[in-house]
Amino acid sequence: MKLLESTTVLLRAMEPEDLDVLYKWENDTRLWRYGSSLTPYSRYALKTYLSDARLDIFHTRQLRLMIVLKAEEAAVGTIDLYDFDPVNGRAGVGILIDERYRRRGAGAEALNLIRTYAFRFLQLKQLYAFVPERNVPSMTLFRNCGYGISGKLTAWIRNELDFEDVYLMQTVAP
Repeated sequence: MKLLESTTVLLRAMEPEDLDVLYKWENDTRLWRYGSSLTPYSRYALKTYLSDARLDIFHTRQLRLMIVLKAEEAAVGTIDLYDFDPVNGRAGVGILIDERYRRRGAGAEALNLIRTYAFRFLQLKQLYAFVPERNVPSMTLFRNCGYGISGKLTAWIRNELDFEDVYLMQTVAP
């Protein structure tokens, strides 16, 4: 089995053909509170991002891969390594699964594949994620993939009504 591939999921580099689906996901205002975006992305900005995505993780300190369901040959989400720190052997993980494809196992497969890639190939010691307390599906996903809660950040992100706590979740290489 290949490093970024399971029997059901493939993690691959972004392609120019991904522009339309990235445009949809990046401009979904319901998702902005989970990331760092506060404004829409233009197609031009995303085209530029796609052309720069060919750069190495050691240069950009991040890596975004498309999550593809092999049976359907459909890109169903993205998974990111960000704040890549090769000196201290760690990186943050972010994942997005299109709502039409949730609860079908692609998220868990992608998290397991990226962990294997990070620990075996990049030689990282740990991965971490910031998960909003009210995002129960994400909490469950990360827990089921071997992440434990390492801390709680009080009133860390703003939502429509107030502020929400966020859990720091980690998995450490054996």
